[in-house]
Amino acid sequence: MPIKLYGSPVLREKAAPVDEITDELLDLIVGMRESLYYHQGVGLAANQIGVARQLFLADEGKGLKAFINPRIIETDGESSSEEGCLSLPEIYVDITRAQTLLLEYLDEKGEIRRLEADGLLARIIQHEYDHLKGVLISDRAGFLASRMIRGKLKRLRKRVRESL
Repeated sequence: MPIKLYGSPVLREKAAPVDEITDELLDLIVGMRESLYYHQGVGLAANQIGVARQLFLADEGKGLKAFINPRIIETDGESSSEEGCLSLPEIYVDITRAQTLLLEYLDEKGEIRRLEADGLLARIIQHEYDHLKGVLISDRAGFLASRMIRGKLKRLRKRVRESL
């Protein structure tokens, strides 16, 4: 599945909840998994492949997890680290996020789950959760970083417009 790039309108959409776990949704998860690994990412939101549904995948190196209709219940601490994004290739910015979080979500069987995450997994979850709200790392970049990546963003947006 091709990854939507910065400038694609779907990346700014707020994702709609998933109403039920269907074979189509499970097939979407399989396709997203293949795209995630093909592009060597650690997380992928459905928006990034053109589907504005509340679904994302994460793999911090301990196995793939699918999160459907996720909701961050609480967060604690702060940590800053450089982040990249498959939808913003070659752009990396320092982002401050919560160090730990508690997430409630549906798994692939439709069961409600809770997950306490910290470190890299917490960062991936927050990054992908932002995608579901139409928020990108460029929106979270500080003033100086925003100025530094402005040219790259403009070129990406132009590439997307030309492909439409």
